Amino acid sequence: MTDEFDLDVALQILRRTPAILRVWLSGLSEEWVNAKEGPDTWSPFDVVGHLIHGERTDWIPRAEHILSSASDTPFEPYDRFAQIQESRGKGLEELMDEFEVFRSANLERLSTLNPGPAELAKTGIHPAFGTVTLSQLLATWVTHDLSHLAQIARVMAKVNSEAVGPWRKYLSILNR
Repeated sequence: MTDEFDLDVALQILRRTPAILRVWLSGLSEEWVNAKEGPDTWSPFDVVGHLIHGERTDWIPRAEHILSSASDTPFEPYDRFAQIQESRGKGLEELMDEFEVFRSANLERLSTLNPGPAELAKTGIHPAFGTVTLSQLLATWVTHDLSHLAQIARVMAKVNSEAVGPWRKYLSILNR
């Protein structure tokens, strides 16, 4: 663990997330793709839609906002549930295609921004958290990806929560 943000290390995850999702979720049955932990929880399908919404409205738009002359204006609030409407009528393959396109474009935009130490220390105003740095935003982007990959694993594991019988005791993923 480190307190220092390293963009090159972060990019190792950000570049891989679309491919991980593609390999993991492509061709799965609806039982896997639409699995949920209960009412008002997200399926793997919902998570991919949420990641797309973040690509469109959160990470790079907020990074550009921090680096702009408008950095003293708070970020636009983020709608954490926008994917429910935005993904309606689409298939998972279509969503994964969209995610790959948006992520690729955003990584290209980040490369163009080429933030160095001075830029990474610049601040913006989050509507709930107050002052945040660009490095915190970018570190959160990586951690957000990893959090949702873990969520997908947990949700999918719970498909078999009863079928595993007594082994459930040893499967910590089922007890969260």
